[in-house]
Amino acid sequence: MSHTAEIIAVGTELLLGNITNTNASEISRALSAVGVNVFWHTVAGDNPERLREALDIARKRADVILTTGGLGPTYDDLTKQTVCETFGKPLVLREDVLEHIRTYFARNVHLTMPENNRQQAEFPADCVIFDNPVGTAPGCAFEAEGVHVLMLPGPPFEMRTMLQNWAVPYLRGLSKEVIVSHDIMTFGLGESPMEDLMRERISRMENPSLATYAKPSEVRLRATAKADSAAAAEAMLVPVVKEVTDYLGDVVYGVDIPNLETVCMTHLKEKGWTFATAESCTGGQIAARITALSGASSVYRGGVVSYWTSVKAEVLGVPQTLLDQYGAVSEECARSMAENARRITGADIGLSVTGVAGPDPDERNNPVGLVYVGLASPDGTWCRKLELGKRRRDRIQDLAANHAYDMLRRCLTGLPVEQSGTGKHMEKL
Repeated sequence: MSHTAEIIAVGTELLLGNITNTNASEISRALSAVGVNVFWHTVAGDNPERLREALDIARKRADVILTTGGLGPTYDDLTKQTVCETFGKPLVLREDVLEHIRTYFARNVHLTMPENNRQQAEFPADCVIFDNPVGTAPGCAFEAEGVHVLMLPGPPFEMRTMLQNWAVPYLRGLSKEVIVSHDIMTFGLGESPMEDLMRERISRMENPSLATYAKPSEVRLRATAKADSAAAAEAMLVPVVKEVTDYLGDVVYGVDIPNLETVCMTHLKEKGWTFATAESCTGGQIAARITALSGASSVYRGGVVSYWTSVKAEVLGVPQTLLDQYGAVSEECARSMAENARRITGADIGLSVTGVAGPDPDERNNPVGLVYVGLASPDGTWCRKLELGKRRRDRIQDLAANHAYDMLRRCLTGLPVEQSGTGKHMEKL
């Protein structure tokens, strides 16, 4: 039997935008992996009446309701009380849980449990208790009127621990189906061209299925299969992933790889090479992205954020005559920046970015979105000219950084460096 779920996040702070609802995406991924289809996300404030309305709607259209938040000890933590009223379940004090909360306070907080924490030991009658080893708010699950209701705490670390230890095993017992997905990561082809290219293939697939998801500066293709076991689902996905990756060619930079910098790090380690950066309009984003990865010190030597033209000349060593003739936003400058980043750091590869991120044209009237990305290696120097248009400043910076890592990936794997795709993807499927 296939199950449909609704996730209800409880908390006024979510509606005000003070906190991002990361719990919903994490729960959705976990439920998908055990064959439970998530069809709705709802957010309700700390208001019993509105939460009751949300629950009434959810139980008419879903047979699994999973709530997060509202399990604390304060006056506005009313999730359990409201859920029990909605489903006609009495609240019962569990003395064993109460003693566990008292012990938690004594051992971890070195205080006597406040009396208002007593309500955290009250649960719907005949429910399954979800232990919380990292907090004071246990969760629970029960079935009523053919609907399974699971309540988890709101703090993400507590929620994640309970989801993995209790909720997922509980839900796994409800469904024999397993859903497995693989993400085919691409760069160099926009969302609309990708959708046009893959539309016919996607439309005729059901199980496995294929869907496109646009990220700020790249496109992800998700292949998904549902089967009685993970092994069977994986077997269904193997030919699909191979067909898509073979067809799209070098715009695919990996499968189940989080980002371009991660795949670049892998290739750099394999070759035993290092790289350095010289950045202008990206303001150090290329450096920040690689140094966010564990092990970056083995592949990244360092970089210069040469925002001023004088820094390009005096620190990086870009010839002043070149800057006077062509300007800081030029192919000639990008090439020199990359070569000098490589020279002064002793790295195998130098990457550079110079351009106009906006919101206004530069002093030479170069338009917003004009960016040059340079790469210098033992085999030569290349430059990619980007005309990104008048986008948001942060979007231009993200795209420029991704192009830099795409050039690095191509250099490391023997692909043409200056272009962002071979053109193979323009053939008919």
